[in-house]
Amino acid sequence: MMYVPPFTVSANAINLIAEISAQIERYAICLEQSDKLRLRKANRVRTIHSSLAIEGNTLSEDEVKDIIDGKTVVASLRQIQEVKNAIKTYELYSGLNPFNVKDLLKAHGTMMMALTNDAGKFRSGGVGVFSEKGLVHMAPPADRVPKLIEDLFEWLKQAKDHLLIRSCVFHYEFEFIHPFSDGNGRTGRLWQSLILGRLHPLFEYLPVENMVYANQEAYYDAIQASSVAADSGPFIDFMLQEILDTLKEHQGIPIIQTEESEVRDKIRDKFGINSGQIIEQIQCNPNVTLDEIAATLAVTRRSIEKKIKELRDAGYLKREGSNKSGRWVILS
Repeated sequence: MMYVPPFTVSANAINLIAEISAQIERYAICLEQSDKLRLRKANRVRTIHSSLAIEGNTLSEDEVKDIIDGKTVVASLRQIQEVKNAIKTYELYSGLNPFNVKDLLKAHGTMMMALTNDAGKFRSGGVGVFSEKGLVHMAPPADRVPKLIEDLFEWLKQAKDHLLIRSCVFHYEFEFIHPFSDGNGRTGRLWQSLILGRLHPLFEYLPVENMVYANQEAYYDAIQASSVAADSGPFIDFMLQEILDTLKEHQGIPIIQTEESEVRDKIRDKFGINSGQIIEQIQCNPNVTLDEIAATLAVTRRSIEKKIKELRDAGYLKREGSNKSGRWVILS
């Protein structure tokens, strides 16, 4: 019989899943705008900085960016090595299978190269999870680790629960097992992103770590609460809220209960889905050009011009400024 980790999906978690699903589409559209490469690079810098800062690395975001850009940074060799390793590990992202234990060992081996003698191997001794308050959790004995990880991956692969739930349960169980002598936190956060990447590719660039970094004590409190309850439900609620907050913060415009979303829905009902998609792109980037909209939707510029005219004639959209330097304004 397949091992099933103990977890409870609360009513709050169900509501968070619904909100996250709605937010994902808005964030994905923002990533498709003309500044997507800048946005993705900035988010990668935040991801690496935050994940390492949680583990005590004191380099700033600017210093992390400089290392990524190949510039010289004055800092301890270990801290620089941690950043270089994280860069190489996240470069492996698209080729890592979140359901494969061998890929987990490969990622850890890259993440902890030259930082620990057993990089890419399960620990051989006892370890614990510590926060500023002290010991949060004492991990299971080392001889149980291979079997515990095997069972966890089998559940992750076979379970029918929503990927958002599975990603959170995996993250908690991974930290509970603490399979490595060092690097468990950064590897566990990476692996949750990998699992979420199977839900939507945007999670490769969504810096959830940045939110966890800003709420470290709450993060450890959620781990401890789940350990006390012998149920990862509290950690699920915490992480889903962090994911939702991150989506909202990095897209700038909440999709739930906003005047613009009501306008967008009316436009979809009256003019069709393409007009709704046009409005969504304008919400993300009021300076977007007709050519950029056409390229994103894989249609001709002429068809976009026709839809824009319909929206302007109906009083849903107007243009401020010139065609080159102006911006679009959505009207209620």
